[in-house]
Amino acid sequence: MSFECIDHEYYLGTGDKLLALIRKVFHKYPEFRHDSFKHVARFAPFIPFLGGKPDLSKSLKRVVTFSDHSNSLYFSCPIILAAGANKTALRIKDYANVGFGGITVGTATRRFREGNTHKPRIGFLENDRAIHNSMGLNNEGVEVISKRVDEQLMAAHKAGLSVGISVAETPGLTDEDEKIKDILESFAYAYKAGDYIEINVSCPNTGENRVDLDTRFLERILTEIMNYRNAQALRKAVYAKLSPDLNEMHLNAIMEMLECTGINGVVVGNTYPTKKISELPVETTYEQLTPLRADGDCGGLSGRPLYENMMWTVSYVRSHYPKMSVIACGGIDHGFKVYDLLKIGVDAVQCYSVVAFRWMAAHAMRAELEFALREDGYSSIAEFDDRNGKK
Repeated sequence: MSFECIDHEYYLGTGDKLLALIRKVFHKYPEFRHDSFKHVARFAPFIPFLGGKPDLSKSLKRVVTFSDHSNSLYFSCPIILAAGANKTALRIKDYANVGFGGITVGTATRRFREGNTHKPRIGFLENDRAIHNSMGLNNEGVEVISKRVDEQLMAAHKAGLSVGISVAETPGLTDEDEKIKDILESFAYAYKAGDYIEINVSCPNTGENRVDLDTRFLERILTEIMNYRNAQALRKAVYAKLSPDLNEMHLNAIMEMLECTGINGVVVGNTYPTKKISELPVETTYEQLTPLRADGDCGGLSGRPLYENMMWTVSYVRSHYPKMSVIACGGIDHGFKVYDLLKIGVDAVQCYSVVAFRWMAAHAMRAELEFALREDGYSSIAEFDDRNGKK
């Protein structure tokens, strides 16, 4: 299948160079650098050179609707902060200050997890503008996270954010029935709180097999989840987060199954297994990566090198499964990329790694997206949707 994939480039400004300096100064403390984004989000409105505040202008507002009449999602812009950035669900509305129109918190498991105890758990690939991590789903447990989301949801909406919760099965369980009970309980807690739920079935960072590699078991899980959802008075959207390394046959098998179970949409995709890094356009080799687990594994890769692969997968899904909602995730670091994805039918995008490499990345991407819309004669995303027949 042919598709156009332009890896739009941005040029380094003063802020980008400052970020590079910060990465260099804190190169021995990558997790501290990674975690510091929450402080930037909190204090952005009060520090003049950060220039951060919620943008509630209507030009980039995106409303996502669903064919089964699940609750619509309202984003102040179609740029969502991906799961992993805010694992705690603390101070959710702060992330509107740095330009995001939505946020997925987590990933959450049924109970508290320390995650991978090996250090470091994060590495930066400077020349490739990429990050690899093996955090191991560290989180405080879905009950705690869902309660925090519930308490902050109204404030998040006022700041222009829709809030999703990412959940996954607890690593270490061996019995299938126990695994299903575990993730269904997590889903039930998250469902009561979030605007939408994201099922992480493809995390490569726990040292265990990914759920999306076993289509039969994945179907059992999602059937139970959708049976629970369909029994609720309120219908909320459910997304499955897929791995970016699926071949066409495996992708087809999963997509057919997702349609049969009634899942609303897919997030394409998760971090890319570093063992397959040679399949991506990178300078770095697997042997040059820092081991992130005691067994020597280097975790999953995110950032700019994933873009071309993600574009192929998204284009394939949109052309073969047009009723499925799609959120694109992987290498999105420019507003023109967001626009290209909107043109092929994506509902929204997710990103996170870009904030480590690009100064106030979401605000910059907003400005570029608005410019791209105006160049094509649109005053807003709503006008773009109306003129292109998107409901």
